[in-house]
Amino acid sequence: MSSPDPQVRAARNPSTPGGSRGPVVAVTGAATGVGALLTERLAASDEVKQVLAIDERRGECDAAQWHILDVRDPAIADKLRGADVVVHLALDLDLGSDAAARTAYNVRGTQTVLTAAAAAGVRRVVLCTSAMVYGALEDNELPLSEDAELRATAEATGVGDLLEVERLARRAPRAHPGLNVTVVRPAVLVGGTDTALTRYFESPRLLVVAGSRPAWQFCHVEDLCSALEYAVLEKVDGELAVGCDGWLEQEEVEELSGIRRMELPSAVALGAAARLHRIGLTPSPAGDLAYTMYPWVVSGSRLHDAGWRARWTNEEVLAELLEEVAGRHTVAGRRLGRKDATAAGAAGATVALLGAAAVVRRARKARRR
Repeated sequence: MSSPDPQVRAARNPSTPGGSRGPVVAVTGAATGVGALLTERLAASDEVKQVLAIDERRGECDAAQWHILDVRDPAIADKLRGADVVVHLALDLDLGSDAAARTAYNVRGTQTVLTAAAAAGVRRVVLCTSAMVYGALEDNELPLSEDAELRATAEATGVGDLLEVERLARRAPRAHPGLNVTVVRPAVLVGGTDTALTRYFESPRLLVVAGSRPAWQFCHVEDLCSALEYAVLEKVDGELAVGCDGWLEQEEVEELSGIRRMELPSAVALGAAARLHRIGLTPSPAGDLAYTMYPWVVSGSRLHDAGWRARWTNEEVLAELLEEVAGRHTVAGRRLGRKDATAAGAAGATVALLGAAAVVRRARKARRR
């Protein structure tokens, strides 16, 4: 492995001769979200020698050494020289992103980081995907083991990208001998996040598809960061699932949230979701609904065996999520203004969206005549 460059050596903790004994860790996507939280956590750790923060803009952690560039830039290999571990968190899973551009960024970025890490002599790359890659299926075991087959399809927001990241992770050690790749898969992530699953709890009524069997498991971003730190410090490796212990049934979620359900037949719910997304009225494809219909709860046994424990319970994370989304109004994944939501109500808002879809279809047919 290449020796650390002078800039990295100078940034080490001077209180210990030669610096602390921990690894030099590079974090991509370090300026925002989970990346920013992890950068702060690692920079404050006595077990980490130095943090190299990589993003397209500078973040707020002054203790890290910043490199400003796009992760798709091959020049990132030079910035990774001297790093022992890379945590790649520069992924775009924004609901509002163009799907093709999002995929190009996520896949090319991951490819570049893996190749650059190998070229720079990095020994370990930690990737973060989602437990969604297991798929939400009626016959899923409760809970799923880390070794369970990845049965998701590319029909839900960003899941196709995450499956490709998983494929890159599996191929990397063969393409780059000596490079160890760890994949961390969190459950429904909560804590400053905005996803189709967190927006589910912004609705005036919780949509329940008739005959479905939801099971809710959450992961607070603080627990995700502590799990990522375990991977960074090589306390655990391989494919890791992370989330709160256990899960909540739909009835428990409704009781804890105080939000009543609106139950629809499967054909109606899935058909409407597909039509609304197709004409651009909602950001979420119909595939997102499956994750509110069927279980995809994970055991997290590898982290547990290594001594890691979630600090947050499902009940506590749900309470924080409800506090975060208070005042927001979403129907079918589409945010509404307060006035619209109040006037429409749950069923009325849904009917309004369906009506709007019909109006758009009629207008398009009229233009084609």
